[in-house]
Amino acid sequence: MKEKLRLTASTLAAALLMGCADSDPAPTAEVPVAAAPEIARNPLRNAYFGDLHVHTGLSFDAFIFGVRANPDDAYRYAQGEAIKHPAGYDMQLARPLDFQAVTDHAMYLGMVPAMADPESAVGQHPLAQQMQNATTQQERLDAFQQVIHRLRQRAGEDDLLDLNIVQDAWQREVNAAEAHYKPGEFTTFIAYEYTSSGGEQENLHRNVIFKTSAAPALPFSSLDSRNPEDLWAWMDEQRGAGVEALAIPHNANGSNGLMFELTTFAGEPLSSAYAEQRMRNEPLVEITQVKGTSETHPLLSPNDEWAAHEIFAMRIASDLASKPEGSYVREAYLNGLLMESTQGFNPYRFGLVGASDSHVGAGSFDESNYWAKVGMVDATAQLRGSVPLDEPEPDGSIYDSDPGYFQLWSASGLTGVWAEANTREAIYDALRRKETFATTGPRIRLRFFAGDELSAAGLDDPSVAYAAGVPMGGDLLQANDPAFLVWVLADAQGAPLERVQIVKGWIEDGAAQEAVFDVACAAGDVDGSNHRCPAAESTVDLRDCSYDPGAGATQLRVVWHDPTFRSEQPAFYYVRALETPTCRWSTWDAIKAGVAPRDGLATTIQERAWSSPIWYRPAGNKQPAASN
Repeated sequence: MKEKLRLTASTLAAALLMGCADSDPAPTAEVPVAAAPEIARNPLRNAYFGDLHVHTGLSFDAFIFGVRANPDDAYRYAQGEAIKHPAGYDMQLARPLDFQAVTDHAMYLGMVPAMADPESAVGQHPLAQQMQNATTQQERLDAFQQVIHRLRQRAGEDDLLDLNIVQDAWQREVNAAEAHYKPGEFTTFIAYEYTSSGGEQENLHRNVIFKTSAAPALPFSSLDSRNPEDLWAWMDEQRGAGVEALAIPHNANGSNGLMFELTTFAGEPLSSAYAEQRMRNEPLVEITQVKGTSETHPLLSPNDEWAAHEIFAMRIASDLASKPEGSYVREAYLNGLLMESTQGFNPYRFGLVGASDSHVGAGSFDESNYWAKVGMVDATAQLRGSVPLDEPEPDGSIYDSDPGYFQLWSASGLTGVWAEANTREAIYDALRRKETFATTGPRIRLRFFAGDELSAAGLDDPSVAYAAGVPMGGDLLQANDPAFLVWVLADAQGAPLERVQIVKGWIEDGAAQEAVFDVACAAGDVDGSNHRCPAAESTVDLRDCSYDPGAGATQLRVVWHDPTFRSEQPAFYYVRALETPTCRWSTWDAIKAGVAPRDGLATTIQERAWSSPIWYRPAGNKQPAASN
């Protein structure tokens, strides 16, 4: 049945490409940016929420999936307007976002819409004509597979690629970001996705975010090089020319171990120069998105009871398993500490963000209002496999596909930043210093500080916390018994909080160690013998997805001391905050259809948030260069 899923999705996608040649995403009119008004700035910083990973019909795959939304549409959606899903229904946020980046694939940017037009020059190409003339299921499937094969295996001269088309599409991206930037109210970033992969569909994708209006004439894409180290070299060159940017690796869980490898792309040993260049260009990593969560895996963290959250353990656009080792954030942090202790450098000192990876121009963050990712291919509950088909398949299956693909996608995620103002410069600076947190969709607010002199006063006054400690993303230097200050506020429109945890990693006797400590509980005190909150029972009623809002807390705050702290031992700490259980999107699909939730799928979910880490560095432990 998994093979059938690929045929169904591919055939539908190819058919959509054939039938919509006259509906290329409309060009964006160039609009000058108005002079910025005086912006109120909060030196103690505000929490802002946004999405740094959004695709429109200018991306080759989104267009194939029937998406015709353009960058303007995506920015209108982020500001609260309704836009149309390719299936015809409205997509609209309950609350606008504070910032967004449209990150269409630089690889063949704008090319597939042009190929679908038989009157265009590229529409005369044999590959384009093959798509236009496909009538049978197999012909359409063959045409679709030819496009994907070409994008992944391209080498040497390309008689299809038209850089004029790419440049025109890139200018639309730039113009849209400039037109919708409203300093102090809504921030846009000029951005794109660098879509590299390994030889067997391993995900090495990065989103490149530019700080200001300064942007290159053309983005560096995987058609230039599939080696991310070449991307970093290009970014260094751009920076030297005054074009500042950072890259954010995404969906590491689908990398088959390549995202956080212990060698270079070419298989050579890592070095301090590699670590410095990587951290200079990639200070952040995406920990959650529609294709699951990349925090950790049960095989990597067998003693973490919450490690199995929304695991999507396959490579990109395939049913191939993705190797856990090298594909998850926590293990990368541990390996970084180990390299630092033995070799003196650490390439994995990154902060955390979340994003949607929407391919319909509109992130789907709400479990109860979910439209998945890939346009017409998963536009309905039946296509997603969460609701039975009207008629069984010839093999007797009552679902469109076996559990294991669309059913494992998530209504996630968002980036939170602590910044002085809602402007490009302030939000970008927050991203750079890693004062960031990620959520699976709810707007949970989270603050995290550490310091020897911290006290409970910092919970009420952030100025005290900033003065006496370091915030998430920072380094805590030599300490005797540091206090960790944690403050988490539940989303006013979401479920209450169940617990707050601190995840610690350290090196002991030459081996990586990890531990999860519950530090604040809604249902009582932490048990000091096992560092766990009292067991919490789910109150979700699966008949209508109602739950008891009084079963959790609207706010949890704590000053915590690590009972295992050793002043001579480097470590990292990050916060994980969990809501009380609520219905998963697949359960909402079933309820709306009047059927029972599908067997084998989780019925509930614990939405959550993660802070960027704080790294503890004892005296004599030299900070790696360019780690911030």
